[in-house]
Formats: sequence, structure tokens, C-alpha cells
Amino acid sequence: MKAKRLGIFPNMTKEKVRANLQNFVDLCREQGLVPVLPMDICEEYDCECYDINNEEALRSLDFAVSLGGDGTLLKMAGYIVPLNIPAFGVNYGKLGFLAEVDSPSIRKAIIRLGRGEYVVESRNLLQAQIMQDEECLNKVHALNELVLSKGAFSKMAHMQTFINGRPSGNYFADGLIVATATGSTAYSLSAGGPLVQPELEVSVITPICAHSLAARTLVIPMSEVIDLKAVPGSEDMMLFADGEDVGEVTENTYVRIEKSPYKMQFIRLTSRDYYQTWQQKLMSNI
Repeated sequence: MKAKRLGIFPNMTKEKVRANLQNFVDLCREQGLVPVLPMDICEEYDCECYDINNEEALRSLDFAVSLGGDGTLLKMAGYIVPLNIPAFGVNYGKLGFLAEVDSPSIRKAIIRLGRGEYVVESRNLLQAQIMQDEECLNKVHALNELVLSKGAFSKMAHMQTFINGRPSGNYFADGLIVATATGSTAYSLSAGGPLVQPELEVSVITPICAHSLAARTLVIPMSEVIDLKAVPGSEDMMLFADGEDVGEVTENTYVRIEKSPYKMQFIRLTSRDYYQTWQQKLMSNI
């Protein structure tokens, strides 16, 4: 049987990742997996390599793993989700809500992966397009959230929301978050949004520091199409997808958000469920 290729996406800015990467590579080999590293460090660890800009090289991976925090996992997702490569995260950060494995449990997890003792869970993404009239200027996908926010720190964003073409509200705020159920535990939660069971197909619309007591989070089916437009005469705004800058949104453009055609395939290697994760990750910080 051909050995499975595990693409490793390490955050080399983290000291713990650098200190433990050789042990992780050795563990993978010990369990019959082929560790595959980024081009810039593969020779140092005597590993095969992948190029994030080479789709065929990425397609050769059977699995992928991020070593770092949730930001590392989200960055990895941008490369592997369109290719439908199953993946999981090892948490070397602080909260690591998306990560499947904490560093003390790495050996047990890799043993299970090598034996094929895992399940795959699909998670929905959101798609955003910056539109001008009916022309798409830019398109992105987000596992956690999309954020439309003010361009200058001293200014507030004034925007209109439309759901399926119908006006649904005006917001005068620092910005607006549209999160997936998976992303409900991230920025949206910090802004006062609800916790949402990650398998639900919903979009969570949460204003950021709204200048109104009436502005509250709205949870809608992910099948609904959301348009976000700047109120005429207001300042330009910026669109972000999972923390990455997508582009400027002006009075002449708008953002269209809908369910993405892609899904993130999460590898589950532990018996811990969402409610246990919620208790362990979030309640422990109180």
C-alpha cells in the first residue's frame, strides 16, 4: 500500500513549532506517513516538498496539518480547501479553537492517522464578491468570517444591508461581521455574537461597536444572499476574509456574500465533541 503523504504547514515564527518540528517529522515517518514540507525548509529536514503556488504539487497530498494557532490553520485552508484535501490543526498558540489536537496529544493523534482511525467532518464556508454593478471585481472564501469595516480608525462605517435584495437594516458602527457557524467562536463572539453549533448552515451577522442599542446579531440561513453597501456620502471601507485584506469597498461598489461552493474537510482524531471543546477552550479563560 502506498504511504500517505501528509503536507505540514508550520508557523515557523513560533518558537515551540521550530523546537518540535523535527520530532513531528520523525513521528510521521515512524507511523508510515510521508512528511511533506514547504520548499524553503524541506531540505533542512530531509523531506519532500510542496509549493503553495503549484496546484498539482498540493493535489499530491493525502492530508494536511497546520502547526501553530488558528491563524495558521486558516491560512492553510486557503490553499487546500479548493482541492478538497482533508486537514487538521495542532495547537501551539493560545486558544486554538479550530485545532483538533493540543501539543501533548500529538503522538496519539498521528498514530491514529497512520492507522486510518479517523472521521472527516465537513464545514461550510462563505463566499464574498466585491461587485461593481453586476461585474465581480474580486472573489474570496472564508472559513471563519468576512468583515466590512471602516478604512480610517477615527471614522465609523455607515452601511446598508440587503438580504435576497430586500433592505434589512442600516448600521452605523466600526464594521460588520458575517460569520459562519464555525467562525461564531472567533471575532463574532468577541463582538457579542452567539455561539453556534458548527454543523448548522447559517450566517451570523454581527455589528462591531454599533452606535445604536437596537443593533443586534442576526442569524439567517446560509442559503440567503447578503449585500452590503456603503451609504451614499460615507467613507470608503475595507473587506477582510479570515483576517486577510481583500480590498477597498467604495460608494460605487458593494459586497455580495453567499454560501461558498467549497467545504473544509476536517479530520477528527479525538472523541472530544463541540460542547466539550467549548467548555475546555472558552470557559477555561474566564
